[in-house]
Amino acid sequence: MRGQERHLFRPPGRQHGTRRQLLPAAAAVAIGVMTLGALAPPAASAAGPDTVQQSLNALVRDGGPPAALASVKGPGGRYRTYTAGTGDLATGAPVPVDGQVRIGSNTKTFVAVVVLQLVAERRLSLDASVDTYLPGLVRGKRIDGRRITVRHLLQQTSGLPEYTSRLGDDVRYYAPRELLATALRHPADFAPGKRWKYSNTNYVLAGLIVQKVTGRPLADEIDRRVIKRLGLRHTYFPAPGDAGIRGPHPHGYYQESADTPLRDITEMDPSWAWAAGQMISTGSDLNRFFGALLTGRLLPAAQLARMRSTVPAEATFGPGARYGLGLVSRPLPCGGLSWGHGGSFPGYETRGGVTDDGRAATITVTEQLTGETARRTLERAVDTALCR
Repeated sequence: MRGQERHLFRPPGRQHGTRRQLLPAAAAVAIGVMTLGALAPPAASAAGPDTVQQSLNALVRDGGPPAALASVKGPGGRYRTYTAGTGDLATGAPVPVDGQVRIGSNTKTFVAVVVLQLVAERRLSLDASVDTYLPGLVRGKRIDGRRITVRHLLQQTSGLPEYTSRLGDDVRYYAPRELLATALRHPADFAPGKRWKYSNTNYVLAGLIVQKVTGRPLADEIDRRVIKRLGLRHTYFPAPGDAGIRGPHPHGYYQESADTPLRDITEMDPSWAWAAGQMISTGSDLNRFFGALLTGRLLPAAQLARMRSTVPAEATFGPGARYGLGLVSRPLPCGGLSWGHGGSFPGYETRGGVTDDGRAATITVTEQLTGETARRTLERAVDTALCR
């Protein structure tokens, strides 16, 4: 199973230097989270004030990603930020402290929150079928929107096939329904509710349902209901055609193979990710978002409890991981759980989590990680920050 998941994250072909070359990497790797191997627990008792910095230094050392940046909130509520490496290889500019990055699949949690807010407002039901809101739209080989519920979408148990690896090579604007149509040309992976399998198609559909129920763009609903409500000043959903990153940010890079140079891929049209992974944020804003979510500032108790009701998800998220409604729990080596999501996007890979006692950490590197050792090192750095 774990091998099947890894196959989704295949590298692109060898059309080096062309505009058409990038999307397979984006589609295959970007908004799903890499499979994680077993992690050796950090020595929490030995952690000192510089352990997070040491972890970031290790991430960028010896051919690692060009830069790493972290935001950490300790049990006493004190925030600290960290950087390592180089923010722009062309100019040698330093890494901006708490810079904006493409957060990939962390977007899914924002979307899930909006859906659950609509559930709390009785404008939507988790147990209603997709056809209730989008009649006749979801049909295909062994695919029937009358049998798929909103809960199936949020929990990744719908059986809908993945669209990202089937988009082709063009980096261009994609309408959400075009992304869905790409998926529906392929058969279902399994019957709804019978298994768990990560598919970005689920969240494209969830975003379309939000738009149908509210009559407003998904980006506007996320902005009104979450971003402005929490005062997340550095978080946004890029508008159509917005290929850059607005605020101070480290550049993102891609390397086709060990013997090829790094390429700057910071700017691109992110519409192919849409509700599954289009957003931009900072580590500190993500910590505030997940912290506010867990403490009940975004959802009533009943909806938060449903969000935290999980099923096993080790095949994608690693040993002991479980998936709720757009929310991942992962056991910490020092005890307890961290809650978050994580995400990848061409040029950026983000991991993080918050705990029930208020600790939080988000770490980003400026290159997607394809090696098992590199992924372990990034996840271990998050554990160190949460357990110190």
